[in-house]
Amino acid sequence: MAARNLSHGFEDGAVLEDISLAVEPGEVLAVVGPSGTGKTTLFRLLALFEPPTDGTVEVDGDDVWELSEARRLAVRRRVGMAFQSRSLFSATVEANVSYGLRVRRSWGTRVRDAVGRALGQNGPSETVIEALQTVGLGDKIDRDAASLSAGEAQRVAIARALAPDPDVLLLDEPTSNLDPRNTAAIESAMRAARARGIAVALATHDMQQARRVSDRTAVLLDGACIESGPTDRVFDSPTDDRVRRFVDGKLVY
Repeated sequence: MAARNLSHGFEDGAVLEDISLAVEPGEVLAVVGPSGTGKTTLFRLLALFEPPTDGTVEVDGDDVWELSEARRLAVRRRVGMAFQSRSLFSATVEANVSYGLRVRRSWGTRVRDAVGRALGQNGPSETVIEALQTVGLGDKIDRDAASLSAGEAQRVAIARALAPDPDVLLLDEPTSNLDPRNTAAIESAMRAARARGIAVALATHDMQQARRVSDRTAVLLDGACIESGPTDRVFDSPTDDRVRRFVDGKLVY
């Protein structure tokens, strides 16, 4: 998935200006920057919630917004996203993760679950169990989602996004205000997704997290991508002085 010369604005002005970046299968791309710099808007565009004001979102070389509605829907089903808000249904953990399958599941998953039902396997599907194990919550499958901690709820939301086996996983500040245990579990899930060949894009303002989990990093400031490249290079030898100040924890103007 790639953004090409992507710009987006609202009535009160532009939010993103000429963003070009891509996330490849089997890698983690960190998009970092101060709060309010446009990371969430960028991820909403990549998730195909709305078309950009200018530029393109491309998948397999196609401009998604030039495709037919049916083909665009097929592309959207290949993209999973977990928001910072952690919105879960008032239901069990299993039901929440299963919902993602009903909405976005692939034909392979449909066939596997149908075979399971035919064999009398009425319990949770193997796909749901695997997704919850990936986020370290295999033992919470029967819990009411309302009884979970904030960190556990975020992990369920990520499991729901992972269950349909997406090609691209978008995570918008997934560990904001979480404790180290839940943060570690979510970072482990990112690595597991990468190992499965999923392209993972992470929006974060946590510099240390970006260093720990990402292969490449893009730095956003005032709606523009001012630097991008291999994570070690961006953090250790930035070419832009604003990036150097930002990664050093200093104010950026």
